[in-house]
Amino acid sequence: NLTNVPAANVVGVHTSLNITGATVVGSAVTISESGIEASGIGITCANINGAQISGRRNMIINGAMTVAQRGTPTSASSYTSGGYGACDRWRLRAISTDQAAFVISQESDAPTGSGFTKSIKIATSTAESSLDANEIFHVSQRIEAQDLQHLKYGTSSALPTTLSFWVKAYQTGTYAVNIYKPDSPNRQITATYTISTQNTWEFKTMTFPGDTGGGGIANDTGTGLQIYWLLATGTDYTGTTSTSWANYANGGFANGQAVNIMSSTDNYFYLTGVQFEVGTQSTAFEHRSFGEERSLCHRYFYRIGDGSNAYQLVGNGFIGENGGTKCGKIAIHPLTSMRDTPTVSVIGTDSFRCTAGSVTMTCTATANTGGIWNSASTGDIMWMDFGRSGGSDVTVGDGCVVYADNNSANLAL
Repeated sequence: NLTNVPAANVVGVHTSLNITGATVVGSAVTISESGIEASGIGITCANINGAQISGRRNMIINGAMTVAQRGTPTSASSYTSGGYGACDRWRLRAISTDQAAFVISQESDAPTGSGFTKSIKIATSTAESSLDANEIFHVSQRIEAQDLQHLKYGTSSALPTTLSFWVKAYQTGTYAVNIYKPDSPNRQITATYTISTQNTWEFKTMTFPGDTGGGGIANDTGTGLQIYWLLATGTDYTGTTSTSWANYANGGFANGQAVNIMSSTDNYFYLTGVQFEVGTQSTAFEHRSFGEERSLCHRYFYRIGDGSNAYQLVGNGFIGENGGTKCGKIAIHPLTSMRDTPTVSVIGTDSFRCTAGSVTMTCTATANTGGIWNSASTGDIMWMDFGRSGGSDVTVGDGCVVYADNNSANLAL
């Protein structure tokens, strides 16, 4: 240990130096187990946790579960084809299940003193009578490939990453996390964590080495990595050790998972404070403003109207034709550039109004023979046709405005 070294002295610190208590270097620097305190001097730092000093660290979007554009569903399907529920960017998937169904919601339940106010809750509403070998259920987030190039995967310089999160569940026991790379060759690695106490928030952290093999991550708008939190799995997915990066095999996907959320309607799982960052240490959660977090979510999902009021505006356009039927053609400009040309779905009743001058006609978003989007649509501008289903005649070329016919009609892109 070093104690009260004169300021004029030059102090060399060995990389394995063990500091116990507080050590004073000169009159301005104090080194302790909690860090280094300095006053009146400059400190040069090459990096923090092996990465850049400033800028965004967390590669997860909506890790604090604050954005929920879809709202909280009162019930949910079995998610057998995969789907997003409640909190933006969080995807649920059940494979080969026979009875299981779930309710997914955003909750005002978070660990006390953590700075979080929201969480995602996954609750079993219909239990699975038995867990067959090919059944599995998980919640995950996809991370866009072009946002992961700094990880240097597929090279000898591939960087390690650390995943941290808060979790609360009805069931105690061992749970698995899988990181999956879909670019050929498909690669994966798993780790486990233990929930020790029922209905109690617990903080978990795990570190993964960089993947030096496997061809790396493509620099495109596809999925670069997908992180899965396993909640139930049959034996088809647990027979192979996968704690190091390797080519994908079903048997290693849920290696170590020992809990089955589908076994009872008593079971639930809460998640919040998710951070995925470069380095071997978890750092304090990167809290972003609500506006910034929502803007990041808009790249992948954008809702027009929320169904809270009747006659909410959809957009302005002109009267055109689609398959010989007059319709309102509306240009929609998302608030941010979307990842890809989106598909569109109607939330609530598919009933809208199109007004051109003094003429109003009722119309739907899905009644057109030519489909909803035309070839000019991109992630930056989208043309949508609202097909006529009644009302007085209108003139092609006239300007128009389209709005919801009732308080349950709104659109999801």
